[in-house]
Amino acid sequence: MVTIKDIAKLANVSHTTVSRALNDSSLIKPKTKKKILEIASQLNYTPNYNAKSLVMQKSYTIGLFLTSITNGTSSSFFVETVKGVNSIINQDYNLYVRGIEDLEDYTMIHQQRFDGIILMSQSDVDDDFIGYLKEKKIPCVVLGRDIGDSSITNILSNDREGSAQIVKHLIENGHRNIAIIEGIKGFKSTMKRREGYINALIEHHIPVKDEYIVQGNYDMESGYRGLEKLLALDHPPTAIFCSNDDMAIGALNAAFAKGLVVPNDISIVGFDDIEFARYTNPSLTTVKRPIEKISSLGAQRILKMLEKEKNKEVAGEKIYVETELVIRGSVSSLG
Repeated sequence: MVTIKDIAKLANVSHTTVSRALNDSSLIKPKTKKKILEIASQLNYTPNYNAKSLVMQKSYTIGLFLTSITNGTSSSFFVETVKGVNSIINQDYNLYVRGIEDLEDYTMIHQQRFDGIILMSQSDVDDDFIGYLKEKKIPCVVLGRDIGDSSITNILSNDREGSAQIVKHLIENGHRNIAIIEGIKGFKSTMKRREGYINALIEHHIPVKDEYIVQGNYDMESGYRGLEKLLALDHPPTAIFCSNDDMAIGALNAAFAKGLVVPNDISIVGFDDIEFARYTNPSLTTVKRPIEKISSLGAQRILKMLEKEKNKEVAGEKIYVETELVIRGSVSSLG
């Protein structure tokens, strides 16, 4: 195996000079750098990242953590999160993906193991983890949830506004009996989407009915069960806002099983605009929450932070990525 020392011997320079040239240091003269790179290419030199890590005091690993991978994280949400990050993180870094709830403790999270961490945060139970990262001075970007900490870069969508927008769309189509199937209890996204739902009803002087607020779990099964529960009421709703598309797909299937036609008999809408939403029957009216874009922005920010000098403080920022109403075929007009 070719080493830096082998290249140094052939180029008649020190191994430090070779290391700097291979890392594109501005301290090396262009002519010397060109010579070293040509020799490295001819010898098919491959960097030893373990040795490089020791020299550069870097792990060349970026962690992507989610609150949970199994509980309340739909497969589509997970895939779009990973896709967004992976589209930006280049081959110089390894990407490590894990759920926080799977960690027995935080001792394995340290600067020698992670250069930086991207956290897709779904619940304030993550605050302890965020506090630990700050204490250990591990660069971190938090996605998906407003953490209220100006020292950390925080990228999120305005879920409250997006939810209000889709409920207003139902109201504009003549619906007054509008129910909601909620996400996991305690998740910030669940609370924000409920707030948007309630605000839209209040703004249009429509009473908020407790029986129209049904607990779900962000999966298709809970959407299916939620619709069954709402249809069993003495006065079932004419429209249902599901707090994510997976639950909306479950609700569409429950309606079909009950012999109902969507949207003629009941209107169903979702949130997220996952890839399957356009292929349901009928296609799903929903709110586009650009998870992949949020995740890719997070990856861009963490790489930018890692370009700064080690341990140098980087100012935090809050970035909102706008949601968008996507009108398809699952809403009927009662007007």
